[in-house]
Amino acid sequence: MSDNSLRSLIHTSLTRHSEQIMTSIKPLGDRVVVQPKPAEEKTESGLYIPDSAKEKPQEGTVVATGPGRVEDGTRIEMTVEEGDDVLYGKYAGTEVTLDGDEYLIMRESDIFGVVEG
Repeated sequence: MSDNSLRSLIHTSLTRHSEQIMTSIKPLGDRVVVQPKPAEEKTESGLYIPDSAKEKPQEGTVVATGPGRVEDGTRIEMTVEEGDDVLYGKYAGTEVTLDGDEYLIMRESDIFGVVEG
């Protein structure tokens, strides 16, 4: 086996292995992990919006939830669940980047509502 084909085989093996390793977040308490919807790139008339003028997204998809909060010794279950599209405040949550994707970690109380339909 030549050096080039051995390198190629090792590179392919490492690439496949790294693709299988996904970082995951398990939120604690009443925290929720939300993946924001992308900001608008163009206006309705077709003009491109520069990054400095883009509005911060206020809608996203829940990707993970904690077990709920404990109040007076009783666990209060979460009302949102994975896959829900939710609305939240412009400055809600803490921004984190995992595997190149942007997420927000926020309390369930920072969510205004679930988008239905």
